[in-house]
Formats: sequence, C-alpha cells, structure tokens
Amino acid sequence: MTDGPGPAATSPKPPPRSARRRLTFVLIAGALAIIGALVAGYYFAVRPVTLRIAVGPPNSDDLRVVQTLAQAFNNQQNSQVRLRPVQTDGATASAQTLADGKADLAIIRGDLEVPKNAQAVATLRKNVVVLWVPPAAKGRGRKAAKITKIAQLAGHKVGVVGRTAANVNLLKTILVQYGVDPAKVEVIQFPANEAGDAIRNQKADAYLAAGPANSKITIDAIAASTREGGVPTFLSIDAAEAIAQNHPAYEATEIPAGSLGAADRPEDEVKTISFAHHIVARRGLSESTVAAFTRQLFSIRQSLKNDFPLAAKIETPDTDKDATIPVHPGAAAFVDGEEKTFLDRYSDYIWWSLMALSAMGSAGAWFAGYLKQDERNTNSSQRERLLEMLKTARHSDSTDELDQMQAEADDILRDTLVCFEHGAIEQGTLTAFNIALEQFHNAVADRKALLMSMPQNLQRASAQFRAAGTA
Repeated sequence: MTDGPGPAATSPKPPPRSARRRLTFVLIAGALAIIGALVAGYYFAVRPVTLRIAVGPPNSDDLRVVQTLAQAFNNQQNSQVRLRPVQTDGATASAQTLADGKADLAIIRGDLEVPKNAQAVATLRKNVVVLWVPPAAKGRGRKAAKITKIAQLAGHKVGVVGRTAANVNLLKTILVQYGVDPAKVEVIQFPANEAGDAIRNQKADAYLAAGPANSKITIDAIAASTREGGVPTFLSIDAAEAIAQNHPAYEATEIPAGSLGAADRPEDEVKTISFAHHIVARRGLSESTVAAFTRQLFSIRQSLKNDFPLAAKIETPDTDKDATIPVHPGAAAFVDGEEKTFLDRYSDYIWWSLMALSAMGSAGAWFAGYLKQDERNTNSSQRERLLEMLKTARHSDSTDELDQMQAEADDILRDTLVCFEHGAIEQGTLTAFNIALEQFHNAVADRKALLMSMPQNLQRASAQFRAAGTA
C-alpha cells in the first residue's frame, strides 16, 4: 500500500490578508488626501481676499472714495475681494508704501515717479490745472499786478493750493515751457483749507490749483478771489500739447466755459493740461485677484455715484503696450473680456489630480494583483495536487488512503473558495476546479465501491503486488 502525503504536509499557507488590508487603507487614505486637497484648494480659491490699499492724505477726496469703496466691498454679498485702507501722508507716501511691499494697491499721481513694481488697475480721476489772476482790488491794499499771460509771471508771487511738492513741480514745468526761469517766480504754498483766507488777503498775484474739474477746493478758491464783482483772469496754457509731448504723464485738455462755479468762470474755454490719479497694484499680485477687484470696482461704481459723485469718475486703465503705466494682466483681462473662470484657472490642477487618482488606482490594482500572485500560485499547485490525487484514487487499494485524500481535497476546496472571494482566481478557473473536484470524488466513490466488493484476501494480495511493483 502506498502512503499518500498527510493533510499537514500539503495544507497551503493562509492568504496574506494583512497586506491586503494595508493596501486598502493606503488607497482609501490616498483618495481622501487628494479629495481633501481639492476641497481645500477650492475653499482657498473662492474665499474673500483682503487687499491693503495705500491712500492719502487724511481728509482728502481720495481717502473718502477709498473708504466708500471699502465699505461697499465689505458689504457686498459673494464678494471675492475686500479692501483695508492704509492711510498715508499723500500720493508720494502711498507710492513708497507700495514699493516697500506694505500695500497691495495704492492711489498715486501719474505725474510723479511711479514705483517699478506698480501696474495700472484703474484711473481713479482726472485732474485739471487751473491758473488764474484775481481781479484788481479798488481803493485798498496793494495794487494787483496786470497779468494776462503765463510769460508775465516772472517777478511775481504765485500761490499754490495744497502742501504737496508735486503741484510746485507742476508749476515749474509750465514755467520752463514758456521760458520763464522758476527762480524768478516766488512760490507760496498754503493748505487747501486756508486757501480762501490767503487769497482774500492778497498773499499772491496769481494762483494755481490742481484737482478734478468740479473740485470744491478749486471752485471755493476762485470764488474767494472774486472782489467787488470783478472776474478773475484765467491763464490759458496754449502750449499744453507741447507739454504733453515732452511729459507723457500730462495730457492737453480744456476747461469748459462756466464750469468753475459761475457762468463767467471762465467765460470761454481755457486750454490747460491734465493728469490722472491711478489705482495701481504691485507686480506679482494674483491675476485672478486683480481681475476680481476690477470687476467689483466697476460693478459698484454706478451705484455709488449718487452718494459719492467722484466714484463715477473711475475709468478703465490704458491697456496699450506703450502706456505710461503698464497695465496689470488681471485688469487687462477684465477690460478685454478675457477674465478666466474658476475652471480656466484651476483646470490644470484638477486634471493632474484626476490623473493622480487614476495612477493611484492603476498602481493599487497592480499591487493588489502582485499580492494575489502567491494565492494564484498556491491554488495552481493545489489543482495539480488534486489531479494527482485523482490519478492515485483510481488505483488505490486502501480505503484509509482514499479517506485521507478526500480530507485533503476538502482543504483544497476551502482554500480555493477563499482565493475566489479575494479575487485571486476568476469564475472560469473556479468552474474548471469544480469539474476536477467532481471527477476526483467520483473516482474515490467508484474505487471504494470496487474495494468493498472484493474479498479481503484479494485486497491484501493486490496491495502486496502493487507494493512489490513500486519497490
């Protein structure tokens, strides 16, 4: 009688369930991490961004405009951008604040030095230059100078409204254009709130003011210079186009008749120059953020003009390549109608995330298949063992041996079903295994029936004969 291998010798190793669990946990954790990154990215992309905007001086129209805009931005639903004013001493200080990186936006004068990191977002307002000579006083005080042209300002006093040195430099630029030595003109500066008293007390022979065409400061200053029904003489800057040609920050323009507080102020159009106050952003500020700011700025501009007329003066920036101040790409995208949507801005990140998920799934599938390779190899050897037992069963002369092989076949069946549940083998392989198992059980049953029908002495003789043949 031949002794077949016992169940302990052929029992397969249990499948590596812990490795599969670790793989499952890794895949789930990786997927959750990517989904979490996408959700976090979306949150940070759509949450409101607070921008610091430098503006000054205190109590100026520019500061009031910015404060009004900040309040409107902060109260607006679904606002992507909010504003936090950073008060400065004036346009020059605001420009320096932006240059130092202490602000994201700034209100600057176009005729002053523009920071190298500044890019235009919008034109806050246009300013015109007004030069006038008060009418002569009658009967008291010193005799007013007879001045009708800019070239006659040499040897006289010119009062400049406002403390900023920029207006003094502006006056000097005009004088030089007319061949007047600035050193021969005495310049007196006084704050805007003291302009009326200074003019009424005849502190100067002529005056210069720069501001919006309907500036209350300019209109009040001109009104203060009107004495006993006299009409101020407005000095025309006939060389405005030449000045604009030599100084790109300035533009030639005209003061309309009757636009300075009365029908006779001035009586006719007066040639002059203008310059702009700009809203600029620092270079490097997110294109999408600046585009959102520009969109919000122009969406609420009209709604504020009734309460704050200066807001209606806000204009889009010059997007030409030769503009004095280069436009910020975000503002240009809004003006040109090329502003990117959320999907446009983040489609690459979404695509790469999906590719990462796909790659992770493929890697997981490969790794899972790699882990199941041992199970497939074990199952394949078990099928071979089953086929060998099928052959052995057909010639076995011992019912004990047949019972032992049946027990081993039961173990193989159990392990095969576990492999199938784990996905290590497919349905077709399981079907083939079932056919082999059925043939084995039929062979065992037939062999047992044959052995039971044979006399005991014949069985022993057959066993001895087979033993001698295998020796």
